[in-house]
Amino acid sequence: MVRVVLVNPQIPPNTGNIARSCAATDTELHLVGPLGFEISDRYLKRAGLDYWPYVKLHYHDSFEEFAALRQQRGGREIGFSTSGTCNYIKFQFAPDDWLLFGSETTGLPAAVLESCDTTVYIPMARSGVRSLNLSVSVAAGLFEAKRQLGELE
Repeated sequence: MVRVVLVNPQIPPNTGNIARSCAATDTELHLVGPLGFEISDRYLKRAGLDYWPYVKLHYHDSFEEFAALRQQRGGREIGFSTSGTCNYIKFQFAPDDWLLFGSETTGLPAAVLESCDTTVYIPMARSGVRSLNLSVSVAAGLFEAKRQLGELE
């Protein structure tokens, strides 16, 4: 089953919305610090509503700590980035993939992008629009992966 990884998220409501998507799809959510907020932040809780008991939440103090877990559990790191090399719709997802997303302001750090097995992008119809909101990007990527893997039935 694919997993969602947020590296250094900064905005609590985005993370709360992503947590709701993960709860709805029975998807693990991994938060990699440092975070731009406290896990107990009221905006984070409000955005997640009463779905937090359904979220398979994991917190990692650093990317190195997360990478050790990923290495132990296996699977590919798929980095979502505006500079990705493949359209995410054309990419073939696998059940053990880790979908990595960076912070709202800077995206995935260069070192994290380099560690990814591949990078994908979400196409934009207008060149002046740099990116989508983080929670929208995660939902698009997660639901496409789940659709391809037949996990939305």
